[in-house]
Amino acid sequence: MALFEPFPNYIWNLSVAIAMESGGQIGEIVDVVAAAKAAAGESADAGTLAFMQAWMAKADTLIELAAEDEAKGRAYSAGKKLERAALYLLNGERMQARGTPGRMETYRRARECFDRGIALGGLNCERVEIPLAGGGTMPALWTRAPGDGPRPAVVYCNGLDSNKELLYWSWLPHALAKRGISTLCVDQPGTGEALRLQNLPATAHSEEWASKAVDWLEQQPEVDAKKIGMTGISLGGHYAPRAVAYEPRFASGACWGANHNWYEVQFKRLQREGENPVPHYWGHVYWVFGAKDKDDFFEKTRDMNLNGHMDRIKVPFLVTHGENDRQISVDYAYQAYDQLINSPRRELKIFTAREGGIEHVGADNMSFGRDYIADWFAETLGGRTA
Repeated sequence: MALFEPFPNYIWNLSVAIAMESGGQIGEIVDVVAAAKAAAGESADAGTLAFMQAWMAKADTLIELAAEDEAKGRAYSAGKKLERAALYLLNGERMQARGTPGRMETYRRARECFDRGIALGGLNCERVEIPLAGGGTMPALWTRAPGDGPRPAVVYCNGLDSNKELLYWSWLPHALAKRGISTLCVDQPGTGEALRLQNLPATAHSEEWASKAVDWLEQQPEVDAKKIGMTGISLGGHYAPRAVAYEPRFASGACWGANHNWYEVQFKRLQREGENPVPHYWGHVYWVFGAKDKDDFFEKTRDMNLNGHMDRIKVPFLVTHGENDRQISVDYAYQAYDQLINSPRRELKIFTAREGGIEHVGADNMSFGRDYIADWFAETLGGRTA
């Protein structure tokens, strides 16, 4: 199992893989790759405007086709096309430098396509907003498990550059719903709408916003408040363990990628060790953490390190990682697992070439991570695996 690599740089290939794993159609993605191929030779950073334009062109066509479907009363077909248009727009938008002309307009358009697509498709996905302690809100997508009576729920958070729509398209909420568990996909501070539309920066202390998600879930009559879990993808491999360590109401936890010491990783990236997730990397992380320069950024991220915190986790916890993760070393997964000394049930799952999911958060094949984590929560929160 290997990452599909049509471009000469990892960052663009990762973006293509995200689109493929999130429900993009292979023929449409082939068209995007062909349109952006010439610009790929410049560099991952220099060619990103052409890369965004290639995704936008395909989205434009889908939006036109969706309008034709709607005119014929074919809402389901229109909804699917608008979902893919939103995916392609978000995929192009996330690759741009902060302040790139048209970036915010592209983001807003993507959000409109997503909301319209979900509504036309009649999908199990409701937009909600959760108040935060310091002001502002945490926008989220709520996917309900079927059936009557209070059911378990999982808070699912972003990494460095993802958004709640991509969390929804990772299909983990669907896998959890099938197992009797609802999912709250959040745009926590530093990500998605919270960053772009409210200018809320990230914090290492994820329990601050994760606790507000638990508050919201406790108010939902369909949720069993004693069976709430937490997971996160990529940099969510810091946020989820940290939240579970400091929020005692979580009953189980998991991380999709063990971002155990992200502060240390930044020094490695200064030395060009490992791959970056997005172009214009340093400008992006300054934006995410509300930092004015490198010194300010390193000060604000000093606590992005789980050493000395994992022993506070006293509930079941799962650590997953791909053996060929080119962004975050697999060594961090072993560190995280070794420090879960007070968890009554700890587990380490390293995805290998035998099954796939060996790249960062399974970008080469997300199905194995998705199912493994869904089964974990079914077993530890009282869902079902069959």
